[in-house]
Amino acid sequence: MWKDYFYFTRNEQQGIIILIIGIVCVAGGLYFWPKETRQQEKTKQELQHEEAEFAASLQRKKKEYDYKRYHTFEQTPIHLAPFDPNKTDSAGFVRLGLRPWMAHNIMRYRSKGGRFRKPEDFKRVYGLTAQQFQLLLPYITVEERAVNRDSSLYTALKRDSVKPFKYAAGVTIDLNTTDTTELKKIPGVGGSIARMIVGYRQKLGGFYDVCQLDDIRLNVEKLRGWFYADASKTQRINLNKASVERLKAHPYLNFYQAKVIVEHRSRYGAISNLNQLSLYNEFTPHDIQRISHYVCF
Repeated sequence: MWKDYFYFTRNEQQGIIILIIGIVCVAGGLYFWPKETRQQEKTKQELQHEEAEFAASLQRKKKEYDYKRYHTFEQTPIHLAPFDPNKTDSAGFVRLGLRPWMAHNIMRYRSKGGRFRKPEDFKRVYGLTAQQFQLLLPYITVEERAVNRDSSLYTALKRDSVKPFKYAAGVTIDLNTTDTTELKKIPGVGGSIARMIVGYRQKLGGFYDVCQLDDIRLNVEKLRGWFYADASKTQRINLNKASVERLKAHPYLNFYQAKVIVEHRSRYGAISNLNQLSLYNEFTPHDIQRISHYVCF
């Protein structure tokens, strides 16, 4: 009797099979489709996030490039020479070691009527370090503005001016112990030249010969009769201890020579005499002679 209830015709059996297949397909779709959709949505979000990160990195790199382009420049050799900050052009400031943006600021300051009235005013330049200022100070020359000879100011200046005291012929002073005050007592030496001499002496570590004044473009023949140099007072650099930075800071040593000294120490040990350096192309006999007064071992 139960067979009567569970008996299906052939058409009914086919219908049941189709129904079961449909149910299985729907159930499978409900199980797998949301997972794939979520995966697609997740992938889309990741792509959007990566695109945003890439765009942000490009923006950061652009800002860094713009900053570096304005604030950095290829380091060029510094050429120290007397200069008037009220007249020097931007290229001249760069040759003195200032960055282009600093030179630009100075030019803009002058274009608006700004003026450096004394050498010490130059330290107010934005971005100029104390070390840079001390290096440049001996070379700063500020020309006095011309005063109308018919003006009351000129009359007052002429009345109140006192002729500076100058040494008589025959007086000689030691380049290694004198100061700017005494230097200005030498005929032909003013404040700017006095500062140049003292500044260069500090960089050298002292003079060993009056002829070294030619290094800073002074007239040695004119000044020779007023000076002498006690070579025993020069400060010496220990070639076996000094770093590249310390060595190349000396006017008679450049970066490549300093590097040779340090590399020679690393490879062969301590340096005992300057003949060891004469084997390198970086050192000429003239170089060896000059630095012999400023080094020790």
